[in-house]
Amino acid sequence: MQNKTRFDSTFEGGGGPDIAKPLAVDGNHDAHGLQRALDARLSPGNADAPATGGDAAADVAQSKPSRTLLRFVKAAAGIAIVAVFGWLPLRALFQTSSVEAVVNSRLVTLRSPIDGKISAGASLSGDLGTVGEGTFILRVVNPRGDRVRLDDLRSQMSRLENERPSLVSKIASAQAGQKDLARQAALFTAGRIRQLEARIAEIQTSIEAAAARREEAAAAVERASSLIKSGSVSSVELGRLTRDQTIAQQTEIGARRRLDATQVELTAAREGTFLGDSYNDRPSSVQREEEMRQRAEGLTADVAHADAQISWLVGEIESERSRYIGRSEADIKFPVAGRIWEVMTAPGEDVRAGQPLIRLLDCSGAVVTANVTESVYNGLQLGSLAHFRPSAGGPELTGTVVNLTGSAGVAANLAINPDALSKEPYRATISVPDLNDGSNDCPVGRTGRVIFSPDTARKP
Repeated sequence: MQNKTRFDSTFEGGGGPDIAKPLAVDGNHDAHGLQRALDARLSPGNADAPATGGDAAADVAQSKPSRTLLRFVKAAAGIAIVAVFGWLPLRALFQTSSVEAVVNSRLVTLRSPIDGKISAGASLSGDLGTVGEGTFILRVVNPRGDRVRLDDLRSQMSRLENERPSLVSKIASAQAGQKDLARQAALFTAGRIRQLEARIAEIQTSIEAAAARREEAAAAVERASSLIKSGSVSSVELGRLTRDQTIAQQTEIGARRRLDATQVELTAAREGTFLGDSYNDRPSSVQREEEMRQRAEGLTADVAHADAQISWLVGEIESERSRYIGRSEADIKFPVAGRIWEVMTAPGEDVRAGQPLIRLLDCSGAVVTANVTESVYNGLQLGSLAHFRPSAGGPELTGTVVNLTGSAGVAANLAINPDALSKEPYRATISVPDLNDGSNDCPVGRTGRVIFSPDTARKP
C-alpha cells in the first residue's frame, strides 16, 4: 500500500485551469483525500488550507454527526410527506363509499292539453337559470275550436232578452184592464147593494101597508060579527069581510117573506156574491176582472221563468266560454320551480293534444345517483345515512338512501340516466335535501363521492 495512486479529472463548463490538474493522494487515505481534493478544487476559498493526513481525519470525524442529523431530517421530511399525501388515499381505502356519484334530478314533461299551434312564449333557450313555479312559458292556440254550443246558448239568451220586454208590456196592459174591470165590479156591487137596500125599504113599506089592511079587515070582521045578530049585516057580507081579512094577513106574510129574501141577497152582495134569476152568482165585469187577473199572473210567471232562464243561461254561457277558451287556448306554465332541460317544439308549430312540448328539470327534487360495488350494495338498505362530498369542494352534505335498484332497470325520468355510471352495475339513489340551497344554480351534473355511514352499511 506504499504505491501512489493518481486521479486525473477534467471538468467541462469553465471550471478553471487548476481543476484540470491531476490529484495525488496518499494510498492510506485515498477516498477521504480524494474528497478533500475535490472540495479544494471546487471551493477556491479553502485552497490555502493545509491538506495533511491528520487534518483530513479530523475533518471526517467532525462531519459524521452533521451527516447523521441531515439524514434524520430527510427521513422525517419523507415521513411527513407520506403522512400528508398518503393518509387521504389510505382513509378512502377504509371508507364505505361509492365508485361514482353525480347530482341528478327528475324531469317533468309538459304536454299540450289541446290541439293547436304554438303562438307565443317566453325565451325557450335551455340556458335560463332556475325559474319559479307558475312562470309562463308558452301558449297553444286552436283557432278551429268548437263553439257551436256557445253560440246556441247566446242565441237563446238573445231570444229571451227580446221576449222579456213584450211580456212586461203585456203584464202592464193586463194589470190596467184588471184595475178597470175591478172598478166596474166595485161600482156594480155598490149599485146592487143600494138597489137591494131600496127594495128592502119598499118591502118594509108594503109590510106596513099590509099590516094596516089586515088590522082594518080584522076590525070590519069584528063589527060585522056584532051586527049580524041584529040582522043589519048579512052573512054574505060577513064572509066577504072574513075573506078580506085572510087576504090581508097573507099579503103581509108574503111581504115579510120577500123582505127575508131581499135581505139574503143584500148579505150575499155585501160578501161579493150576487143572487138572482137573470145572472150567475157573479156579474160579467167581475168575471172578466178575474180572467184579466189570471192572465196578468200568468204573464208574471212567464217573466219570472224568463228571468230564471236568463240567469241560468248567464252561468252556462260563462261556463261554456271558459270551456271554449280552455279548448281553444292554453297557457303552459312551470308546475314546479326548475329549469328548462329540453325544448321539443318551436313557435308556429302545430301540435296535438298530449304531445310533449318541454321537459323541465325539477331542481327542488335534486338527488344523488351513485354506483357502488356489490359488497357495498348488499350492505345498504333504504333509510341508510350517507354523506355526499362534492368534487368541486364545499361542505359535506347529509342525505338518506331512498332507492336501491342494483343492476335492475333504473328510473327513466331522470335528467342523467344512471346507466351513464358504468364502472359498477349496482346503483343507489340518495336524497340530499341541502343540494338546492335556494340559489339560482341548479347543481345537476356535478360529480362527487358518497360516503355511507358505517352504522347503516357494512364495509366491503
